[in-house]
Amino acid sequence: MSRWPFLLLLTLLAAMLTLPVVSLGLSWLQWNAEVAQVLGEMASTVLPQYTLTTLWLSLAVALGVTLVGLGTASAVTLFDFAGRRFFEWALLLPLAMPAYVVAYAYTDFLQFSGPLQVGLREAFGWQGRVFPEIRNTAGAAWVFTFSLYPYVYLLARTALGERASQLMEAARLLGAPLGRRIREVALPLARPAVAAGVALALMETLADYGVSSYFGIQTFTAGIYKAWLAMDNRLAAAQLATVLLVVVALLLKLERSAQQRMRFALVKGGARSGAEAQPVRLRGGHRALAWLVCGLPVLLGFVLPVLFMLRPLVDGWAELNWKPFVGWAFNSLSLAGISAALAVLVALVLAFAVRVQTGQGLSARFSRLVAQMAALGYAVPGAVIVVGLLLPVGWVQAVAPDTSVGYWLTATVLGLVWAYLVRFVAVALQSVQSGYSRIPLSLDESARMLGTTGLGLAWRVHAPLLHRSVAAAALLVFVDVMKELPATLVLRPFNSDTLAVMAYQLARDERLGEAALPALTLVAVGLLPVMLLSRTLRSSGR
Repeated sequence: MSRWPFLLLLTLLAAMLTLPVVSLGLSWLQWNAEVAQVLGEMASTVLPQYTLTTLWLSLAVALGVTLVGLGTASAVTLFDFAGRRFFEWALLLPLAMPAYVVAYAYTDFLQFSGPLQVGLREAFGWQGRVFPEIRNTAGAAWVFTFSLYPYVYLLARTALGERASQLMEAARLLGAPLGRRIREVALPLARPAVAAGVALALMETLADYGVSSYFGIQTFTAGIYKAWLAMDNRLAAAQLATVLLVVVALLLKLERSAQQRMRFALVKGGARSGAEAQPVRLRGGHRALAWLVCGLPVLLGFVLPVLFMLRPLVDGWAELNWKPFVGWAFNSLSLAGISAALAVLVALVLAFAVRVQTGQGLSARFSRLVAQMAALGYAVPGAVIVVGLLLPVGWVQAVAPDTSVGYWLTATVLGLVWAYLVRFVAVALQSVQSGYSRIPLSLDESARMLGTTGLGLAWRVHAPLLHRSVAAAALLVFVDVMKELPATLVLRPFNSDTLAVMAYQLARDERLGEAALPALTLVAVGLLPVMLLSRTLRSSGR
């Protein structure tokens, strides 16, 4: 393949994937007296509330996912009890539940007129509210904790399983009791994993719009949409998006630093060999406690929300209108399929560029830089991507009012697919690069000696060995696009509603019976990558 056309393609991909962040940075160049007045008004009115609410929510979620994720990981890794194998994969199930679906389910069931509160009042003759109001910051923290704890669970389980075994065994042979082994050996080794998992959970929390909007809490993400759509103030939305982007960048740096510490611990600890620390067998009351620790998160994060959503669906089954549902499903599947195919294609181009452009030359460094920029996209919240894509539209239309740029980005699927690619190419790239890491470089050298280079190398040598990684990448992007709400809510073309959008809008209008069908469909689709992940973990364990 010719070098310069390939570099031009990488440049175009870099521009496409980084436009939202670049446009937000350029928005600060519009500084003038009017901008200063707007920012001053924001600082004295909404910004303190946005900051305080987001801070308290983040602290509560961080504490919650740490306790639940680390507790469950410790239970299934350090102890052996009946049902442990079941909980190892069942604890992943909340990953299939979009947080906004969990919010709808609990609100419908626990509200004052919900079946649980009505039943308890009738059974015991109670007056007033039995359970506290869930549509507040504390309720949002509850929802996020039991939706996002698997991030901490997964990483902490890996850390405890791969790094703590030898040291736990050595401490046991030295006479240390179990409590001290856990406190002074296992938990310190899990700290980097917990930090990385908490950072990922907080990035998801900050990127959320469905829960905060439905619960009516004023977070930065909800404020961005309010400034853009309700106040029609693009500048205010851009400034809020910039603040949110800076916070997410700091969390991403924390996550990367924690991951590096995890890799360092693995190298220092070495591979597992010899006698490993056997899990402590639990019986009686201790076994019941382990069931409680592992069973409650599964119950609260998956089982109960599904049951809560099934009740209105079953009650209103005869009145369901299937025709619009088929349209929503078709729109969701079409967008997810197109976006997954394009994301995998972009990921293959970037991964191939990094693979073949070795060394320290200009093209090699540029290829790695573009891949790194693409890998950051998943950390950018959907609200930030929306503002970053629409800001340039306003600038172009101000200079050339007759241009059709706005039409192509807002009245067609182009803008929406663009936003999906910015957000989810990182997911596909990680899977494809993981597949490439298992292909020896010696195969490339042998192919070149036989005269196969460029696209022939990718098609004849790499492609047959990457089909599983490509399939996994397509599946992950497909499911993420199906569940994506913030970007879809703003950028979708007219009369092109998706399952995620309709689940949100019907729940917002208190039509939970109608919202249950699209919401549960999203949950069913979300189970696919959870099953894939569970299978991968079992294979790696064997």
